[in-house]
Amino acid sequence: MNTLLINNLSKTYPNGVRALNDINLEITNGMFGLLGANGAGKSSLMRTIASLQEPTSGSISFNGSDIIKKPQNIRKYLGYLPQEFGVYPKISAEKLLNHLAVLKGILDTKQRKEQVTALLQQVNLYQHRKKSVYTFSGGMRQRFGIAQALLGNPQVIIVDEPTAGLDPEESNRFLNLLSEIGENVIVILSTHIVEDVRNLCPKMAILSNGEIISEGNPKDLVASIEGKIWTKLVPKKDLEVYKKTFDVISTKLVAGETQIRVLADYKPEDSFEAITPNLEDFYFAILFNQSKIA
Repeated sequence: MNTLLINNLSKTYPNGVRALNDINLEITNGMFGLLGANGAGKSSLMRTIASLQEPTSGSISFNGSDIIKKPQNIRKYLGYLPQEFGVYPKISAEKLLNHLAVLKGILDTKQRKEQVTALLQQVNLYQHRKKSVYTFSGGMRQRFGIAQALLGNPQVIIVDEPTAGLDPEESNRFLNLLSEIGENVIVILSTHIVEDVRNLCPKMAILSNGEIISEGNPKDLVASIEGKIWTKLVPKKDLEVYKKTFDVISTKLVAGETQIRVLADYKPEDSFEAITPNLEDFYFAILFNQSKIA
């Protein structure tokens, strides 16, 4: 069992922006979802875990080894798919993956060829191995990105906003692949898409303004607001009145009208209906409560 332990981690950039503030997490094998809006600090946390930048304070250990003092102790076990994964034009997928395998230290030619072939098959790109990665669709590029992240049999895999820009079919295919990989290693899925975490992750944390504001099992977190989410269709012109009167956590258009979802211990008004909450409701509710504290 692998264990990644993050203690009192903070990061302030030279321009004064405090991206991370006293982060504490324990992450073990399986899929771990890190959920937060753009700008919440997710990429800063991922880059720090990946030893691409040092924290201002705090510590990170992997299987008991300090990876701030000795970054090589995570790098040799790490697979990383950043949000922006650049590709080299006019190089075939097979050649590029082989080149990246050399950079990762897989120097035995036979072993390298076997691993490159196996990974291209695993991500369903073997039939496209002679094509330039430059010509791949968004979904194919992401699958190639996972293939390069899996080189060297990593024990920690970080994927940052992996489904952004993918169509639903490509997204599902990609997430299924991640789920298969995540059974025996740590996979950290950093995303702002609630559905990705709900479908895949037995453990999760919500990051807001550089702080962990909630952590746990998605089902348990949703259960904590059972019976507290109420809904109603309202005319758009009345929306601001409702926002002033009730704790409106989210709104969306339904057949031209605005559906509001309200957080309340009791039925706000006769015209409201109780609704079974989902992870998105919990996410919006926790952000709403956080904004009230702030």
